[in-house]
Amino acid sequence: MQIAERTVATFHYTLTNDAGAVLDSSSGGEPLAYLHGVGGIVPGLEKAMEGRQVGDKFDVVVSPEEGYGTPNDMLIQVVPREAFQGVDELAVGMQFQAQTPQGAISVVIAKIEDGMVTVDGNHPLAGQNLHFAIEVTDVREASVEEVLHGHVHGAGGHHH
Repeated sequence: MQIAERTVATFHYTLTNDAGAVLDSSSGGEPLAYLHGVGGIVPGLEKAMEGRQVGDKFDVVVSPEEGYGTPNDMLIQVVPREAFQGVDELAVGMQFQAQTPQGAISVVIAKIEDGMVTVDGNHPLAGQNLHFAIEVTDVREASVEEVLHGHVHGAGGHHH
């Protein structure tokens, strides 16, 4: 069976950056399962998975535009230290939830200088090429429930 819409694909992956540093991997753990065609993985990888089958091993480079996007300057803000009331210690790399008119987003402290804190709401991998090494381990038809819910259900079903 080939990966196509309304199939569940399971795969092992190793994700590296342009320098070859490993950013994430399923090695030594469970493979990742996703419902194909609903945007459960980055678009460039989903396109590369189309038509693949069990046993396929391949490498793909996903551009920022087909991955986590290009950095959006509108998601970078400089706020006063006082905006972090109740937080004694701040450090670059710390993550917080910020409230926006569109809802909560995750932000990371990018810089702290002169009582001002620069926060970045871009995905940490925005602007980066994503190098995936893939091994497809399973492909099956999605259940009606999975298709209706838009995601994979685990063994024994999924309860909302």
